[in-house]
Amino acid sequence: MAGTESTGGATAINGWKHVYSGKVRDLYESEDPALDHLILVVASDRVSAFDTVLEPAITGKGKHLTALTNWWFDRLGVPNHLSHDVSVPAEVAGRATVAKKLEMFPIECVVRGYISGSGWKDYQATGSICGVELPAGLTFGGKLPEPIFTPAYKAPLGEHDENIDFAKVIELIGEANAIALRNLSLSVFKKASGLAEHAGLILADTKFEFGIDPANGQITLGDEVLTPDSSRFWSKAAWDRGERKDSFDKQIVRNWLAENWNQVGQPPALPAEIVAQTADKYAELVDRLTSEVA
Repeated sequence: MAGTESTGGATAINGWKHVYSGKVRDLYESEDPALDHLILVVASDRVSAFDTVLEPAITGKGKHLTALTNWWFDRLGVPNHLSHDVSVPAEVAGRATVAKKLEMFPIECVVRGYISGSGWKDYQATGSICGVELPAGLTFGGKLPEPIFTPAYKAPLGEHDENIDFAKVIELIGEANAIALRNLSLSVFKKASGLAEHAGLILADTKFEFGIDPANGQITLGDEVLTPDSSRFWSKAAWDRGERKDSFDKQIVRNWLAENWNQVGQPPALPAEIVAQTADKYAELVDRLTSEVA
């Protein structure tokens, strides 16, 4: 049966209780006490920019995010939070995963192979990113000498995440965990970059989130992974031509919003052509990766 909308826009799902909605994802816990170790993660079509959820939604976005995350999980070779104990409910089939509850680290594990976005702003101001000193003379969109780990602290709900240095990560979660997260993040980034290259893509930067699996104490990759919402992908051919700003994500939305909203009050509705162009970008990335990479 088709899902119905409950309070807050989340889908009502038989046997599952809605417990939280973020900017994009809705979380549910099972009504079966035997499944209290699981969480149902539903990716909506909502789109956000500048910490604001926009209207209208991007058609098909939730399915693209879910399909790509699952595709990556199958290929990365590291423990992840997917569970096969129960099936995804029919109401949200194709845009949801059943996952193990993890004890999440309060760290966004950002890895950058190229310099852009907030990293470019930090570099221009300080010559470094999150305490990582970089060579002088780098240009926007340029390749870094090697990928760097530039973490952020996941702030409490309603507050902005904060870029931090590695010493702060150690302070927050201990040295052993900090080193493990850095090494895992860089290793996964390297493997993902190689797979993206086979599809004619550059993985410029991304963020991972990890937690401890209480069943075995193992550090486990959670959340979404290597999607257009968590990563910056560029066309290798376009990059070789000197193009640095056309990425496979919601940058189209950010650019339009920056030109048409001063971030005061309610944002304007996205034009139909911006919604369509963004949906096409998500679909193209999924198609390029999943059809061109074994």
